[in-house]
Amino acid sequence: MGIRRLNHAVLYVRDAQRSATFYRDVLGFRTVHDMGQAVFLRAPESDNDHDLGLFQIGSDVADSPAGQTSVGLYHLAWSVATLADLADYERRLREAGALVGASDHVTTKALYAKDPDGLEFEVSWLVPLDQVTEAMRAHLSTRPLDLPAEITRWGAHLVGMP
Repeated sequence: MGIRRLNHAVLYVRDAQRSATFYRDVLGFRTVHDMGQAVFLRAPESDNDHDLGLFQIGSDVADSPAGQTSVGLYHLAWSVATLADLADYERRLREAGALVGASDHVTTKALYAKDPDGLEFEVSWLVPLDQVTEAMRAHLSTRPLDLPAEITRWGAHLVGMP
């Protein structure tokens, strides 16, 4: 028996409503349950009951020290179907002032952003498995993402891995 996929993630946030607004307005999530200090959201193309739970713990809490002075989660990553979708999210994240980086990992094209509490997440497009060559696997690396060049190479509407 094996794990199929991540069903959902739960984040502690300062203000559940503020965070829910960000995930709805910027990433297109939909609210499925709103209990005031706990909000459950579903990603646009998901069939999960919910993909993200936001639990409010108050405005006076410190930022997470994970990765600086403690172990902890680095980021969550959500995938999109096409590079056109990724370009749309790049625009949305940039307009929201949330985009903090963009990387080409050869088989994955990734945007990195932070939510209102500074929690990092990734939005990525994965090269279709039947297009991944041994040469690509042998040269996995991280370099700056040139999204227009990737769209020229792969096309805007090629569906990547789920």
